[in-house]
Amino acid sequence: MKRRTILSLAGVAPAAWAAAPQPTPKPKNWRTSPLGYTDTPVLPGQPWKVHDIARPRPSVVTPGPRPGDPPSDAIVLFSGKDLSQWYQNGTGPNKGKQVPAKWKVENGFVECVGGTGDLISKEKFGDAQYHIEWSAPTEIDGDSQWRGNSGILIMSRYEMQVLDSWDNPTYADGQAGAIYGQWPPLVNPIRRPGEWNTYDLFWEAPKFEGSRMVKPAYVTLMFNGVLVHHHKEVIGQMAHRTIRPYEPHAAEEPLSIQDHDTKPRFRNIWVRKLKPYDSK
Repeated sequence: MKRRTILSLAGVAPAAWAAAPQPTPKPKNWRTSPLGYTDTPVLPGQPWKVHDIARPRPSVVTPGPRPGDPPSDAIVLFSGKDLSQWYQNGTGPNKGKQVPAKWKVENGFVECVGGTGDLISKEKFGDAQYHIEWSAPTEIDGDSQWRGNSGILIMSRYEMQVLDSWDNPTYADGQAGAIYGQWPPLVNPIRRPGEWNTYDLFWEAPKFEGSRMVKPAYVTLMFNGVLVHHHKEVIGQMAHRTIRPYEPHAAEEPLSIQDHDTKPRFRNIWVRKLKPYDSK
C-alpha cells in the first residue's frame, strides 16, 4: 500500500504561517483567457504570429504623477536646479572646447543669456520623445523675428521654432511651432508672453548608409496639447533664407537650444529614447 505523506502545521509558529505567501482567492465569477497562441497566422512584415505567446512584452514605465512630469524612463535634462546636463561651445582661447553653460538659472527656469551661445546637451539622442516648456519675454523690444526668438535644435541640426507669436505677424514658416524655413504649424495655439507653452515632440531620426540618406527625418509636434505637425517629413537642416540639404551624421546627436540674443525661458526638459518594437 502506498503511504501518503501528511503535512501538519503542528509546531509551526502562527506568525510564520501568517507571513507565508497565500494564494489570492478568486471570486466565483472570475474569468480567464489564454496568455497567447502558437497556432495563429504570421503578421505581414513581422516575425510574430497574431497574439504570439513568445512575443516580448513591453517593459513597464511609470508615468509622471502629473501631466508633463517625466516618466520613469525619461532622461531629465533640466529640472529647474542647474545646467549640469548641458555645455556651451567656447569662444576665443576656448574655441573648440566644451565650457560650462552660462545661461541664467533661477526660480525653476533657465533664461537665455544672449551672446553666450547655444545650450548643448551632454547626452545624445536619435529617435526620441521630447518634452520642453518655454515662455516668451513679457518685455517686448522688437517685432517679427525679434520677439522671444529661439529654437529647439533636434540633433543640433533640425529646428522647431520658438518665437513669441502672440499678435506678432512674421513669415509663416518662422512662427512658433514651425519646422523652421520649411513647414508652418497647422494652427497657432500660442499663449501670451510670460505664460508657459509646452512642446511634446516625437522625432524619427534620418537614416544614412555611408554618404547616402536612405530615410528622411519625420516629426510630430503637439503644441500646448494641439497637434501642429503630424508625421511631417523634414526637408533638410536648419537654414535661413535658403534650403540646406541633409548631410550624413551620427545616429545620435545632442539636443541644442538656440541663442538668438533674446530672453526666452525654458523649464521641465526631458527626453525618452525610443526603440523599435520588440527591441530590448
